[in-house]
Amino acid sequence: MDDYLAALHDRWMEYRQSGGFDQFIEFTLALNCLAERLADLRLPGLVRQCESLENTALGLFGDPNSHPIAEPSMVALGRQVDGLLGSISTARRPNTKTPADAPLGRDLEWVKSRSVWMIAPANSLWAKGLAEQLGFYGFRIHQSRWGARLPDSEAPIAVLFLPATDSDGSESIRKVVLKQVARVRARCPASQLFYIGVPRTMNAMVTLMRAGIDITVQRDDQMAALLSRILDLVQTQEQERYRVLIVEDSRVAVAQIQRALNQHDIASFAVADPATLFDTLDQYRPDLVLMDMYMPGFNGVEATRALRQMPAYQAIPIIYLSGETDVGLQVEALRLGGDQFLTKPFNPVLLAATVRTVVERHREMQRVSRHDGLTGLLNHTAAKAALDARLASLAKDGRLSVAMLDVDHFKSVNDTYGHPVGDQVIRSLAWLLKGRLRATDIVGRYGGEEFLVAIPDASLEETLAVLDWIRESFGNMPHAHPGGLFRVTYSAGVAAYPAYGTVTELIEAADDALLEAKRLGRNRVVRA
Repeated sequence: MDDYLAALHDRWMEYRQSGGFDQFIEFTLALNCLAERLADLRLPGLVRQCESLENTALGLFGDPNSHPIAEPSMVALGRQVDGLLGSISTARRPNTKTPADAPLGRDLEWVKSRSVWMIAPANSLWAKGLAEQLGFYGFRIHQSRWGARLPDSEAPIAVLFLPATDSDGSESIRKVVLKQVARVRARCPASQLFYIGVPRTMNAMVTLMRAGIDITVQRDDQMAALLSRILDLVQTQEQERYRVLIVEDSRVAVAQIQRALNQHDIASFAVADPATLFDTLDQYRPDLVLMDMYMPGFNGVEATRALRQMPAYQAIPIIYLSGETDVGLQVEALRLGGDQFLTKPFNPVLLAATVRTVVERHREMQRVSRHDGLTGLLNHTAAKAALDARLASLAKDGRLSVAMLDVDHFKSVNDTYGHPVGDQVIRSLAWLLKGRLRATDIVGRYGGEEFLVAIPDASLEETLAVLDWIRESFGNMPHAHPGGLFRVTYSAGVAAYPAYGTVTELIEAADDALLEAKRLGRNRVVRA
């Protein structure tokens, strides 16, 4: 983070001194990079402040003849820069000793707080149940009533606002609510602010967001959405660096593109001859291709059409980058396989933002195809494929245990409390499995309320002990609903390699053991 802040400060001072257009471009790039980093760290209040400054700067972008900007605009922009840097300095936690196992490149001063503030009416059963459930996941809850003094403790990871009644307004949000939200937003610029039970009206949602709320959750889906979002705040993982393949014969253009991408920590590799495209794609495995329209030998459209006939690259995003201004030709290029069209000379901020957005959507589509939408675990097909691969790579004397888990009496949960609460029960078990098992273990949602777990390098007895420990924890977990709390349990069956030698045999044996656990009265783990 220090590098991002230093870059923004230095680029701004360079522009103040020279007033040059190139220096203003560098300043906007540094600002855009900082906004993206704050977004990666899930610091919404700071993101909002940074984006406001970025929008102001982009509004002054203009062309070389409009720089330096007028002195009143320069002063106003400088105040916004100082305000942003001050807010970040205030919100940052003091540096602590670096743990030995800390991931490289992690911003340790932004290690997530486990504190959650809850502003709710006195004696709210919903608030009590939610607080108990969050406490089970390790969050420290501080509850206070509407209008009460804010805590003096460090800023929390999230603040939850629970209104007293629906009268907080289907037509307008009461002034006391907006005043309290504004107070918390000013006090906690790096925290995520949730408003629970917002009326399903555009006016109410927009009014709350203008006051500083980041996430509005409607009453009907509050359980399904709220816990997932809060847990996500502390489960953010570093993404693999984005990779872009540049197909461009101009060295000057390549240098400009790579400079813009490097500023946003986007890796790139350039080829001048599209004839080498297939081999380069196989070796570099990019997330996106930036394709020049006109090159010796082939044009970009011809190269794209050929690329789209390769099954492995039918879905890879392709962005044309060219001086072509004929709209008809641009449309034809998109029709023949491209995803977007950017014209030269390009705005480096727009280029980097477009690349990041397209890559993020592409990666999300790939992730969705392999992961269950409700829990984020591997889906049925992906879990079996992962198990196949793990078994195939197992050493001759290797060990592998496979378990099938099923939530007990799940139909009665749905019938009694509704499907949104049932979905939350499934999520809770998924989170518990992810949190208690190792990164090398396989966890997948096999279907409905059933899960598949594969644990390598562990004996059958060790696997039984681990799953029984998780079973006991799950049975003690409180599940909140608007009327209070309830608890559920799970049953599991376990089979081990080499007693069962194939994936099919392992799953069938574990499933048979699961049925035996059900017959024996549920809430137990049984070996095959």
